[in-house]
This record gives sequence, structure tokens and C-alpha cells, in this order.
Amino acid sequence: MAGGSTLAWTLGQGATPADSVGAGAPADTATGATSAATGDGTAESGADTASLASLAPAVAAQMEYVRAHWQDTSSEQFGFLPENDCVNFTSQSLLARGWTTDDEWSYSEDGDPWSHTTAWISSTSFMEYLEQHPERATALTDDQRDQVKVGDIVQFDWDDSGDRDHTGIVTSVTTESDGSITILYAGHTDATLDRSVDWAITEYHPGGVAYYWSIPE
Repeated sequence: MAGGSTLAWTLGQGATPADSVGAGAPADTATGATSAATGDGTAESGADTASLASLAPAVAAQMEYVRAHWQDTSSEQFGFLPENDCVNFTSQSLLARGWTTDDEWSYSEDGDPWSHTTAWISSTSFMEYLEQHPERATALTDDQRDQVKVGDIVQFDWDDSGDRDHTGIVTSVTTESDGSITILYAGHTDATLDRSVDWAITEYHPGGVAYYWSIPE
């Protein structure tokens, strides 16, 4: 589907579309959401609903790609890194969003993920790449959740050491009745769709720290 799709999605559900964004073309604030989650921090089915039509076309294309491929364990075009595919998948989603590759951030056309640039497959290298390219994204801390949007990038420092240990794509941002902000994300390595950032840094990796990259629409 192209970026201008008006297909409606139940963002809390893990269903994949019958047809999806081609990976080689060019892993918001949702309303009515709740923070209900399963034991692994994933939002319960139907907990969060929104229409792709409410998103900018590029972000809608990115979300379609994420929801079509979050469970993939192979890719002829991009390859798959069984223990460390989170940034590879995130980079693919940005390509679907319309980002173009450059010398520092690109994938190998032979599909060998180990031949991709380090910024394409490494969380810390991707952070360093974005730090050098402020035109692509703006760094945010977890205290700036009010500026995070669907389609932005979340990165985790599980041991608060200064590097980045995991990367995902923001799928939902919701302001709760008490004023707190719930953020859900998707990603590879530990195949994830609509998992709570709060759960990830308090239960999955207690003491972990979340950071974000805000992407211009």
C-alpha cells in the first residue's frame, strides 16, 4: 500500500494486512487508548484504536510496514539477525517511511545483514548517526514524552551505561486521565508489537532508561 492509504487499523491488534508496503519502496497521538496490557507489557487487543488516515502519509506507510513485518524472521532483501535484528527492522521501517540511504546508513543489496553499515544494524551506532544528522531526528529524553509521536524511534539503555541496547518504533502515544503518557512500541529481536515502554524499563529490564528520536513529518 502506498503512503496515502486510508485503511483503518486497530492499533492494539497484531493482525497483518493482506498486502503490505514493499520494503524497497523509497522496525500521533492515538485517541481512545488505555494502558491495559498483558503479562509481557503488550497492549490487549482493542485497547488502542486509530485510523491510518489520521497519520501523515509517510508515517502511515511506516506503520503499515511495521504491522506487516514485526513477526518476520527472514528477509531476502534485508536479511535477519536472530539475536540483534532490532535496528535492521527499525531501519526498514524508516525506508518505508521515505528515508533515503547514504554512505553511513544503508543496507547491502545482496541481503547479507552483516554487510549493512553499522548505523543500519547497531543501536549505539544508529544513535551516533542521528546525533550527526539533526535534520533527520531530534533527541528526546523520557521526560519529554509529550513531544513523542507515532513513528518516532525509541531506544533503550538497559543498564544506564550510556550506550543503546535496543531500538523500536513508537506505535502509540496516549495521554491518560491522570495526565501520564503511555507509549507503546514495536520491534524485532524480541518480536514486539504495542509493548509498553513503562513495562520494558520497570519489569522487563528494571532500571532501564528510554530515549526517543523525534522525526519531522
